[in-house]
Order: sequence, then structure tokens, then C-alpha cells
Amino acid sequence: MRVISGEARGRVLKAVPGQNTRPTTDKVKESLFSVIGPYFSDEIVLDLFAGTGSLGIEALSRGAKKAIFVDAERKSIEVVKHNIMVTGFEQQAEIYRNDAFRALNALHKREVQFQLVFLDPPYRMKNMDELLEQMQQKQLLANDSTVVIEHDAKHQYPQQIGELHRIRELTYGDIAISIYKHTEII
Repeated sequence: MRVISGEARGRVLKAVPGQNTRPTTDKVKESLFSVIGPYFSDEIVLDLFAGTGSLGIEALSRGAKKAIFVDAERKSIEVVKHNIMVTGFEQQAEIYRNDAFRALNALHKREVQFQLVFLDPPYRMKNMDELLEQMQQKQLLANDSTVVIEHDAKHQYPQQIGELHRIRELTYGDIAISIYKHTEII
């Protein structure tokens, strides 16, 4: 696993030991970023269920201003810290060990808004629509934000979640990626 493009291109990222975390493959990551990017400028990114942090790191490498990484697992947080150090993005990254729903409450108190959100939860979790509803209620999504959900291809998320509309769904074997755009109601 490596950084595909941008400032940290080619840097090898460490994986989380064990079988509980499945990192996004380079092929899937490259395809995803060709759809949502390929490059950014000044976006604030949330990598929830960060795992290795590879999606948020890829966004930083491609020009995002700042990324917040959240994961509940201690091993994942250690790997994210290592990968941030290896890529040199320490000044642009915040890393927290927390449950996703509790993290949303903390971010709401800080009045942070994200232009790009990555949700790559364990595949047994099928409630990302509920989580996205909460993000919208807490006003964590900026106007015209993009949300990416990586999930089991057998599970289907709705076409619309609040003000988020699915603009694309990519499938790679048993992996699916649903891409949503936030559109302000006029």
C-alpha cells in the first residue's frame, strides 16, 4: 500500500496488523481519486474509521489543507500516526482515538465543517446513513461537500440521505464505493 499521487507520492504506508482492518487497495484508491479529485486545494478532510489513514493521507498528498483521522482501535491509531510521520503531514493532521458517533459530537462542539469525508467502517456496520444524518444535523458538512462510503457490495445505501445525493457507485468485486455530494437546498 502506498500514496498514489501528489506530494508524498510513492511513500509506502504501514498496514494495521491482523485481519480486522482491510486497507483500501491502491487500484481502488486510484480509481476513487480520479472520480472525486484528482487534486484538491484547501479542503478539510475527515477520515472516520481511519484504519491506516491512507484515504486521508492521499487527500493531503493531493493538496487538502488539513485532515482529521478518527478510529476506535488503538492499533489503527498507532499505524495512522506512523503513516502521517512517514509522509511528513504532522502539521496538517489531527489524530483521535474515539468511537465515530462520539467523535461527531466532539467535532460539532468545535464547529468544524468538512469538504471531504471518508467513511470506511468495518463491513458489518451498515448504518452509515444514520451517521450521515447525524453529520448533517450537527452541520459538519460544508456546502458542496463530498462523502465517500466504502462498503460491502451486497449492501445498498439509499440514493439520497438528507441533502446528500449519490452521484456515483463504483464496484470492485465484493467492495463498493458510494459517492455522495451535499447540495444546498435553495
